[in-house]
Amino acid sequence: MSIAGSDKGAGTRPAAVFLDRDGTLIEDRGHLREPSQVVFFPRAVQALAALQRRFRLFIVTNQSGVAGGMVAMTEVRRVNRHVVDTLHASGVTLAEVYVCPHHRDDGCACIKPNSYFPQKAAREHGIDLSRSYSVGDHPCDVELGTRFGGQGLYVLTGHGRKHRSELPDGTVIVEDLQSAADWILSHRPADDGRE
Repeated sequence: MSIAGSDKGAGTRPAAVFLDRDGTLIEDRGHLREPSQVVFFPRAVQALAALQRRFRLFIVTNQSGVAGGMVAMTEVRRVNRHVVDTLHASGVTLAEVYVCPHHRDDGCACIKPNSYFPQKAAREHGIDLSRSYSVGDHPCDVELGTRFGGQGLYVLTGHGRKHRSELPDGTVIVEDLQSAADWILSHRPADDGRE
């Protein structure tokens, strides 16, 4: 799924925030098949609205249920389209939605924490990965940021509390996506805007 942004920024390449979907942006309710199953976390849309003033926004989601036969790729795309359309109706634009449909033991290049999709975004959208962030509720979401040369943040929504003990020392841990947005915007240099 491709939802291309229009502005390139001036002078410097834009930075990005790579967002996990389930457990970070929307409630993790298992393998979602229908748009009616999508529930956005409180404040998530507001968080993205704040972030998009200075970052391109991407979703990077592992959907191993496709490989396991628990959900069809057409269903994943339908749910993703609903997420994109709902955000768009609220004034939030996603540059791209990237989906890995493989099992972790398949040895694919695209499953998180591999940096396949952020590298793809760098090539196709001109993203400066060194100034970019990843946000999610699994340790692999944090490691994703490290692997592409940016920074990962860990949210305590979704599976966040369950896997907190698996995080390396020094991990930035925040309550939810709004808290992640606040942290990112407060730690980014004031002269590092994308305008």
